[in-house]
Amino acid sequence: MGPGSGARPAGGAGQLARGPGPGGSAPAAWQHPFLNVFRHFRVDEWRRAAKEGDVALVTDKTLRGAVYRIRGAVSARNYIQLPRPGAQPLGLTGRYLYVLFRPLPARHFVIHLDVSTEDGQGVRVSFSSLFREVKCTATWLQFPFAFEAAAAGARWTCLQLDLRDTLLLHGRRRYGHLRGVRLCASLLVRNLYTSDLCFDPAVTVAEARRAKLPVTPVPREMAFPVPKGESWHDRYLHVRFPSDRSAGPSEPPRISCSPPEAGGPRGDRAESATLGPVPQPFPCLGGLGKPVQDSASPVVQSASPAAPRRAPSGPSRLPEHSSSCGGSEVSAVGGPEPSASAQAADLHTVPGDGRPCAAAEPTAAQDASSGEWSLPDPVLRLRGVVGFGGHSTKWALWTRDGAAVVYPCHAVIVVLRIHTMEQRFFLGHTDKVSALALDTEGSLLASAQEQPSTVRLWDFRAGGCLSLLQSPVHSTCSLSFSESGALLCGVGKDCHGRTVVVAWGTAQVSLGGDVVVLAKAHTDFDIQAFHVAPADGTRMASCGRGSVRLWRLRGGALRSCPVDLGEHHSLDFTDLAFEQAQDSGREPAARTLYVCSRSGYILEVDLQRLAVQRARRLLPTHTPGSPRSRKQPFSSGRGRPLCRGSGFEAAALTPRPPGPGVALSSLSVSAAACAVGSEDGYLRLWPRDFSSVLLEAEHEGPVSSVRVSPDGLRVLSTTSSGHLGFLDIAAQEYTVLVRSHVAPVRGLSVERSRGQLATVSADHSVRIWDLATLQQLYDFTSSGEAPSTVALHPAWPTVFCGFCSGAVRAFSLEAPEALVEHTHHRGAVTGLAVTPDGSLLFSACARGTLTQYSCAVPRCCVLRVAANVVCPDAHPSPSILVVSGDSHLLAFVGPSKHAVTVMDTASLDKLLQVDVSALDPAGSRLDSAVAVCFGPVPSGHLLVSTSSSKVIVLDATSGRTLRKLCGVHAVACPSLALSEDARFLLTAAGRAVKVWDYSTQAGPDCQVYIGHSEPVQAVAFTPDQQQVLSIGDTVFLWDVLAAPPRQVPALSRVRAGCAPGPPRTCASSHSSPDPRGTPAAREAGTCPALDEESRRAEGAPKTPGPPVLAEEEAGGAGDGAVEARKDSPRPHSQLTGGAQSTRTARARPPAHLDSCTRSVALCEASTLARVVHGPQPAERLPPPAGRKQLQLKAVVGYGGNGQASVVWRPDTGFFAYTCGRLVVVEDLHSGAQRHWRGHPEDVATLALSHDAQVLASASGRGSAAAACQIRIWDVPGGLCQQLLSSPHSAVRALAFSPDDRLLVTLGDCGDGTLALWSTATYELLLSTRLREPVHAVAFSPWGAGELAGVGPGTVTSWLLRQHGTDVGLQARRDPVPEEVGVVELTSLCYGAAPLLYCGSSSGRVCVWDTHVGRCFLAWEADDGEIGVLLCSGSRLLSGSHTRRLRLWAVGAVLELRRKGSGARSSSVFLEHELTLDGAVVSASFDDSLDMGVVGTTAGTLWYVGWAEGTSTRLVSGHRKKVTEVVFSPSGCHCATCSEDGSVRVWSLASMELVIQFQVLNQSCLCLAWSPPSCARAEQQRVVAGYGDGTLRVFSLARTALELKMCPHRAALTAVAFSTDGQTILSGDELGLVAVSCPRAGLTFRVLSDHQGAPISALQSTSRQCGDVGAEGTDLWLAASGDQRVSVWASDWPRDHCELVDWLSFPAPATLEAPGRPPPCLAAFCPWDRALLVCVGLGVRKEVMLYSLRQKQVLDRIPLPCSAVSLSLSSAAQLMAIGLTGCTLRLVDCASGTSQDFAGHDDSVHLCRFTPSSRTLFTAAYNRILVWEVTELRPRGQDRLLACAEGPVPVGAPSAPCTV
Repeated sequence: MGPGSGARPAGGAGQLARGPGPGGSAPAAWQHPFLNVFRHFRVDEWRRAAKEGDVALVTDKTLRGAVYRIRGAVSARNYIQLPRPGAQPLGLTGRYLYVLFRPLPARHFVIHLDVSTEDGQGVRVSFSSLFREVKCTATWLQFPFAFEAAAAGARWTCLQLDLRDTLLLHGRRRYGHLRGVRLCASLLVRNLYTSDLCFDPAVTVAEARRAKLPVTPVPREMAFPVPKGESWHDRYLHVRFPSDRSAGPSEPPRISCSPPEAGGPRGDRAESATLGPVPQPFPCLGGLGKPVQDSASPVVQSASPAAPRRAPSGPSRLPEHSSSCGGSEVSAVGGPEPSASAQAADLHTVPGDGRPCAAAEPTAAQDASSGEWSLPDPVLRLRGVVGFGGHSTKWALWTRDGAAVVYPCHAVIVVLRIHTMEQRFFLGHTDKVSALALDTEGSLLASAQEQPSTVRLWDFRAGGCLSLLQSPVHSTCSLSFSESGALLCGVGKDCHGRTVVVAWGTAQVSLGGDVVVLAKAHTDFDIQAFHVAPADGTRMASCGRGSVRLWRLRGGALRSCPVDLGEHHSLDFTDLAFEQAQDSGREPAARTLYVCSRSGYILEVDLQRLAVQRARRLLPTHTPGSPRSRKQPFSSGRGRPLCRGSGFEAAALTPRPPGPGVALSSLSVSAAACAVGSEDGYLRLWPRDFSSVLLEAEHEGPVSSVRVSPDGLRVLSTTSSGHLGFLDIAAQEYTVLVRSHVAPVRGLSVERSRGQLATVSADHSVRIWDLATLQQLYDFTSSGEAPSTVALHPAWPTVFCGFCSGAVRAFSLEAPEALVEHTHHRGAVTGLAVTPDGSLLFSACARGTLTQYSCAVPRCCVLRVAANVVCPDAHPSPSILVVSGDSHLLAFVGPSKHAVTVMDTASLDKLLQVDVSALDPAGSRLDSAVAVCFGPVPSGHLLVSTSSSKVIVLDATSGRTLRKLCGVHAVACPSLALSEDARFLLTAAGRAVKVWDYSTQAGPDCQVYIGHSEPVQAVAFTPDQQQVLSIGDTVFLWDVLAAPPRQVPALSRVRAGCAPGPPRTCASSHSSPDPRGTPAAREAGTCPALDEESRRAEGAPKTPGPPVLAEEEAGGAGDGAVEARKDSPRPHSQLTGGAQSTRTARARPPAHLDSCTRSVALCEASTLARVVHGPQPAERLPPPAGRKQLQLKAVVGYGGNGQASVVWRPDTGFFAYTCGRLVVVEDLHSGAQRHWRGHPEDVATLALSHDAQVLASASGRGSAAAACQIRIWDVPGGLCQQLLSSPHSAVRALAFSPDDRLLVTLGDCGDGTLALWSTATYELLLSTRLREPVHAVAFSPWGAGELAGVGPGTVTSWLLRQHGTDVGLQARRDPVPEEVGVVELTSLCYGAAPLLYCGSSSGRVCVWDTHVGRCFLAWEADDGEIGVLLCSGSRLLSGSHTRRLRLWAVGAVLELRRKGSGARSSSVFLEHELTLDGAVVSASFDDSLDMGVVGTTAGTLWYVGWAEGTSTRLVSGHRKKVTEVVFSPSGCHCATCSEDGSVRVWSLASMELVIQFQVLNQSCLCLAWSPPSCARAEQQRVVAGYGDGTLRVFSLARTALELKMCPHRAALTAVAFSTDGQTILSGDELGLVAVSCPRAGLTFRVLSDHQGAPISALQSTSRQCGDVGAEGTDLWLAASGDQRVSVWASDWPRDHCELVDWLSFPAPATLEAPGRPPPCLAAFCPWDRALLVCVGLGVRKEVMLYSLRQKQVLDRIPLPCSAVSLSLSSAAQLMAIGLTGCTLRLVDCASGTSQDFAGHDDSVHLCRFTPSSRTLFTAAYNRILVWEVTELRPRGQDRLLACAEGPVPVGAPSAPCTV
């Protein structure tokens, strides 16, 4: 009896382990309260578990029972694994995993846990004493496990793993279930348990009951035995991970040993051990950088009574997560998806020792003994496969919904969606797939391979392998499922060549059961096709040479009977199909069986009589000797027009025709028609009565199979020439889905500018592919000779090809034809290479000849021919002849196979020759060179692969050996490739591709990737270094998941949450920067992750960012569950009953707007219904001598209210965007901002000249200006060069001409004018009134003086005409065709000549031929209005009001132009898609559209990198009005709240978002930070008041909602902490002030003295109340909107509160503007103990200073307009006052001066000094401006205090306060 034996837990007996359902359903009841894993899965029987190596059952004296001992020198070869390979995953949903084990002394151990996230992503979590540091990747989490004392290693340990928090904190994903466990040597293991309960292993049930301990005692069977009188902690260890003392994910991960605290129920115990550093208090927050490396290594210490706790090793970061929160609300934090999401089945990786890994659960290629890994894991992911077939071309299946097809491509099974051309893969076969079958429900997929003969069963929806069957059939040729999926039949040959039919029972495989063989039968009859009857799973039919047989499964045996064929008994039958009866109640035996033959017969078999009831034959209508028209090959997307009806001429069906018939290869029957494929290349569709052909499609080769879709509307067909396509019956069109080589691929070449791939194959063809879509563009076929090598010209559309005959030919890709042919070689061409600059071409042949060509022109000519230079024994390969990256050096193997020669490319002078045979004198035979490869130019490396499986790195100049890599492959490596940054080295040999960490000098690591069924011929990086190509049996395209670190444009500056570092320099536009740094920096940053499920539901982008605590309000009551996530964009309801916004018109536009309202919403959002609170002051007060005391430092937010409101130029690093009236120019290296001011209203749009020297900006029309303002800025100097007198009332768009000589400005729909300016003098050349609204305008890039505009249903083209000084525009209007529909065009961009792309309000994209003014193509690009279109080459970017950003591959559109209106959009493919947080209104990308900046109406700027598939927030602000800004006592952080319901915490040093708390459907109106008395990290809190009257307290240490209470019935308007932080004061809009205790969650006092008017201010200070004649510890005030201020003294612990003073003033008779009056504000003066500063009191616009001692007004400071905000500096006598006239006034009370500052576009309703007074925050609506205080005067004798002896009576004239 093993260690897992014993009684089963309740509810767990006899049940199968099942994983959670989609979305991560609740844990199964049978796993509660806990599950004994070893017992449930019967480990002792080794049926569902596997063991390898030295695994034995022994008896342990300490535990007094049986345990498993796992030992061995190599951990990876000695283990216990659950479940066994190929079995159903465990599916255990318990949150905690308990591992009862003991490490063997002086040995290492490894524990691997394979878990699945809620979204189905597989992640491996590993714990090992081998690891030295924590490593976290997208698919692997590694944690070190170390013991400091040797004695600790001998103890039994209870390892308690919190799987949910582990994935949440370190993997940033939500835990789904446990898939598998592998326990590796060397250790003793007793058992594994899972549970949702947190047990204390040191407390038994009896102890817990006796002592009434508040813990969950360990169950009896999990408990370790403890002798009487001994302590549990003296004998055993309890290790928890993650530690419950962890403050959040900001702390480094650690494994903690957890004895009880002293003084507790077990406080007398002597254990006191901790692992990892003690968390540092929150006020000591540093620079939010990367944690110290040492702190990431957990160490298990042997505890002793005197053992001190480990001191902190470095500053900790701001905690970002908590797994629980107080009250009844539960907090949860989610994690983002990786920048490039991938399913587990997409990887096909093997470990470093060469053993293949499970395809569904990829593992890193690492030996467990190494403990180190430097490459990202995994570094490659399969993205696409080019090709179809392999073993056979007859297997292609429809999915159940008809939206995708399933087919094999050699050893890979591909699922291709026919509309998006997206591929999904099933990886695991090691040889070509010979048969496929998919059940009717689309849940099970079966596949077979020949060598070794295996059958795999797959979960088709999830993509995992359910079972691996060792088939009794030697070679399986056919598979078929029953309709229920419970039966699978296979047909093949045994080892003796006899036909075998096998039936498997598959009913239990989806539930974790086994697949059993139900029956097996041998037959001597030939079987070409075998199908299970659709209605009866026990009946089957087969056909073959001379036989049609019916089969039946009964009593465990398969029996068959023949059909009476009569005169047709000698036919060769090829396929059969059962009738799809329209009457579902019809008996299965009464249905008809259709059988086709190679001689053209179609037989209808009566299944009841077992006889042929009707026979027809297909005959060709032309005579054998008559000429036949040549077949027209299909284009890349569509076939030729199809023949139909009576016009059918290819064949005819007759009952008994004479003569030879058309060979039929396949047929498929639907309810209404029958599809037949024949070897003459035709697919024909007939009615069921075969009266006349309905449709036919001609193919380029014999049709091998046909399949009718489940809905009967499409017919899938395959050909023996490797084509896969389908016939759309309704549209009468044929679409080619896949083209492929039908023989191994021998060579490849990649071109940079056009993104093309060229391949040559043994099938005598040269094919050109589009790398973006993997679709074939061109093919060249030579029937007489086979091509051997290929090379694409880097500049010209030319492909060079070498042939086995020795010929070298050049083909044009523009007009597919041969340009030139050279026949200087006498042997097969083995190498072909073009210099990167495109000037020279080199070829080598098998006779040793090297030829140099000049290819500066398309028709290349021979320059030199050198004989006996190249190795004559070399095989054709891309790595035989290579050119360096600078085009200066040529390297090749020669003149013998033992030498490598380097020549000068221009002169062919020999520069270097290295004898590789002399490099290894100890070898048994002479070494020879196999392949060569140049490294990057700066390194000067030359890599040589040798026959002894070495890679030798040479200095290309001196020939000196720099490095050696031995044992690279088991055989010689014929291909090498090194990335441009010299980080990744690719090698290929056999069927494997290896990726090496080339940057590691000693012992580089590698990962092995398999998937090819034949030897890999070549590997190569794509030009952008983001993908890898491998060729062999077919072409594989791999994504490089970890982009190499390299210099990138300025946009890649490290932003929020990333480790600080030096600024980066600019690079080429082909790089793909990530502004948040490297993946490691992102993982180490301060930003935890977003809940993927909620983000997917709400459409938020997948991006790293700060944590957000979001709360969903149920019916407005606010009792919903709390969920932690990032600032996920959701619609928020407007505040009801609360304080109204001063800018209610800032609503964002809906998804669809008409032409007039669109312009208003996007271009003039700042001027809609604005409430003007006061006029601008007529004259400004003069500033004092010297510089101003405030300098604008930063702007937080982005306008997001106009088209083209952001510009970015990657080559210069210039980055600018709009924010209100400012143009913000940001340096992305340092984060410094420049602010270009001058516009009187919000800036609506920007335009940057093509030379990036001039920026044009335009603002909307305001109340003070009759026309908008256009400013021309000098970009290098940052000065305004010109101020244009605009003819527009509002500008909608700006654009520079391609030569920057002209500037066009477009007015909005209300203005309707188009103006043209000369940029030489900025003189207005013309201004014209448009007859129709125009929404966008752009200059033609290829026509001088041509521009186009779009509007309602038309495209308008203008041609500039100039006669002398007269300038005119000739207009042409082209309406949208009727077939496109009535659309309103909203955006446009030019593509390749002569294409113009236009977006519409309905989401369609129309393509126009500008030469003829005709729309020839349109497709549904989105569901809402498309506001942004950008095009570059073969890629198109679209952004819509549905928040989606999409990247399209439009390379084939130019070819579709020739078809005119008949063009179809199937050749347009969606490459990438992102969903952002608002409508996309602006975008700026690089020339290749690989990376760029996107602006949304949510006020966010996103960096988008398509290569990584990531979107990163660059600039973010609140969506609605900012209502409060507060600061931490240390001054390191600030917090803001807004009417959008969010509370955001920012770092003051970088102004980057750190944390966000989001409450949905509520407005946050007030905020307070805990006072300096709460200095410890766990005491740091913010309290927020909301519009529903609730008060929420958020813990910053745990990033969680700590308390929610509802002390008010109305909206809260003010909140404050008491000085000790233990009491909260809150005021509402009804005038009530509530006093609450957050610790108890109770409101113990309500003051109604201000009832009737909203509370506008609350402040508490620690002043001595004796100074004002009162008793208490706190002095606090309340101000209300009815001109009253009350001052109170309180001592809340003693429940004491008394009124100190009461101020009441008359209200003004009139208001400046309709609406609410300005707020009444009051604050304690920081430089006087008994002085109040008040604004908004009385009838005058002034600041009032009131003495609490003298009870009198001491001074008044007049203001030009009403004050709406007030802040006082604590370090200097400064007073900041926000005015209604968009002005900020700074009053220096020490000198008596004041200054006014502009820059806001609305009333400055908020201003707050930081605690240090060095920074001032101001807010106008949702935009925050950060000002630097440049002059801080020390506190001195204030002239205001000098007035103390002579008080100023109320109403007296104000004393002068300014210079």
